[in-house]
Amino acid sequence: MSVVKSPLSDADLKTVGNALQGALVDLVDLALVAKQVHWNVVGPRFRSVHLQLDEVVDTARTHSDTVAERASALGVNPDGRAATVASSSAIGKTPEGWIKDEDAVQVLVSALGAVITRMRERIEATEKPDPVTQDIIIGLTADLEKHAWMFQAESVKSGV
Repeated sequence: MSVVKSPLSDADLKTVGNALQGALVDLVDLALVAKQVHWNVVGPRFRSVHLQLDEVVDTARTHSDTVAERASALGVNPDGRAATVASSSAIGKTPEGWIKDEDAVQVLVSALGAVITRMRERIEATEKPDPVTQDIIIGLTADLEKHAWMFQAESVKSGV
């Protein structure tokens, strides 16, 4: 039962609710992964990678709040609990212990790639049922793609 009446049909609400819930899970996990790597990165590029990771955390946290509030506004209960995130995220396992700066960059390239792939699927899924939600997902995907570009540029070996 929802305490908020959605302007969407039940079928559209199901599609949009699934997209928003999936986006929330991926964003919460992305923030956690980036922070975990942030705490454990080592190497000659420590400082630049360390600071870049915090930018990803800030982006993911900001957008996760927007996504969760959009879900609530439509009468969908957002679920960002640890168990839900752990069982539903697209991001693979994060390495334990110290992480070399070059490996940290690859972890983020992979994590961002997985999340962006699913966000693009959600853009398509929400096009007809709710352009407002689609717009939110488009905006956050653009921000994630900017981070992905920057981390990919970090991974290029000199001499290229």
